[in-house]
Amino acid sequence: MALDRFFRRRRPQPQGTGELPDLWTQCPQCKAGLYNRDLEANCFVCPKCGHHFRLDARRRLGVLLDEGSFVQQSGRVHPTDPLGFRDTESYPERLARAQAKTGQPDAILTGTGTMGGIPVTVAVMDFAFSGGSMGSVVGEEIARAAEYAAREFTPLVLVAASGGARMQESALSLMQMAKTTVALEELAARGLPYITILTDPTTGGVTASFATIADVIVAEPGALIGFAGPRVIQQTIRQHLPEGFQRAEFLLEHGMVDDVVDRREHRMYLTRLLGVLTRREVGA
Repeated sequence: MALDRFFRRRRPQPQGTGELPDLWTQCPQCKAGLYNRDLEANCFVCPKCGHHFRLDARRRLGVLLDEGSFVQQSGRVHPTDPLGFRDTESYPERLARAQAKTGQPDAILTGTGTMGGIPVTVAVMDFAFSGGSMGSVVGEEIARAAEYAAREFTPLVLVAASGGARMQESALSLMQMAKTTVALEELAARGLPYITILTDPTTGGVTASFATIADVIVAEPGALIGFAGPRVIQQTIRQHLPEGFQRAEFLLEHGMVDDVVDRREHRMYLTRLLGVLTRREVGA
């Protein structure tokens, strides 16, 4: 009886939390157990198989920019509910939940910083906010970032992560495709570099607009990139798709992206690239 009580004893728990700390993450690709501190130190790339975990916007900036150089510009524009949209819940309720989860007013974070000492304007989409969907705020923030880069004569680096246009804003979301594209034309007119990094996933109206009109398009390994999803395409054309269809490596082979670069090399890769495109000495 005493032995039975011993095995039924509860494990000691951290005071005030009611649960054991979450110290480990299982890689969805190779199933390896990864210590979270080691995973973070490795830029959230599995050291066993190279799987790239999704990153929130703040962590992405930590990977890309020189330490302490980021100055935020976004956050002054907030989404509204012009259509009074409601499905299983109201649009404002969905927004409030996403804002509480990410600490951001919408699915984009923009600002300025440096890469190897080179000043850049950056825009990073956050898939954790409603699947990185593009609504009016996302379009406005990207347009403002492009206009700022053109005005201050800096390159623009944009990280895309999105399921596409935000259905709750309907045509207003679709209008952002044209809005962002027009804003980015000023960079081209001034001869300023525009670089995009396509992460998993980059789909829908984002792929069909600002994500794929950059001077240099870089993708993360294994990223899903396309307009419609592979399942939708397969059901539409009633044919089996090639192995790895719409993955970064497949698109590199077929000329849609310029390079596939491991996340751990992004800062050095972009620093060298910007040094060439801006004719600046790295670290100057």
